[in-house]
Amino acid sequence: MQETIERKQIKNIDFNCDLAQGFGVYKNSSEYELLDYVSSVAISCGFHAGDPIVIKSALTEAKRKNLAIGAHIGYADIQGFGYRNVDLTNEEIETLVVYQVGALISFAKAYSLDIEFVRPHGAMYKKIGEDFQFSCAVARAVKKCSNWLALYSPLGDIAQKTSELENIKVVQELLPEKTYNTDLTIDYAIADNTDNYSIMKRLQHFMHTSQIRTINQGMSAVSVQTIHFSNKYPSSIDLLKQANDLIKPYPINYITAKEAGWAE
Repeated sequence: MQETIERKQIKNIDFNCDLAQGFGVYKNSSEYELLDYVSSVAISCGFHAGDPIVIKSALTEAKRKNLAIGAHIGYADIQGFGYRNVDLTNEEIETLVVYQVGALISFAKAYSLDIEFVRPHGAMYKKIGEDFQFSCAVARAVKKCSNWLALYSPLGDIAQKTSELENIKVVQELLPEKTYNTDLTIDYAIADNTDNYSIMKRLQHFMHTSQIRTINQGMSAVSVQTIHFSNKYPSSIDLLKQANDLIKPYPINYITAKEAGWAE
């Protein structure tokens, strides 16, 4: 599937980051610094991070910056920040997803906002990129909340197959600091690359060719619609500034409307 994608220059793309990645006395004071350089934000829903005050602050700041908003969902593992896997039945997956997405939809409506996408976090994100049945279960739960929601997903055939089987918009996402296997899954055993110079070289090549270098140093064509920028590293803000010099980001729905001729 991935090998048939045309080698082409990227003209429109979304930049996203996570928001409300704290709770109680545990705050992430740097996360708002990224908001001037992204086009969409995934707001934590209270299970791996986020509490009502943190979520409200994130929503109102995203509204002030005119950013597209998504639900950042995860396992109910606030102590482990959602990085530990949890074995769930399909019914439990559905309940977990619907609870979080539904809560953020209602919260957003109170401030005249809409939720446009869902982005899994941590161990849940890893699993939807590796387990087709799990990916489909999450997609079905998202659709129960709204047929209009997009699901942000790791690269690979699973994303495409989930979209086709469950009839849901699945947005494939590039994590520029990660190492990708030849099948376009992420090699989580390799530490993140935090060298902005090499990351920017990778982004420049991707923007011009729609290709990324994989673990064997080969090039693979990819169908990427959004790039996720982590807020975990001190260098993240400088990386985003440089990426904005490379291309101006736009939210997924705006890009879709623009490509269809509905927006300038």
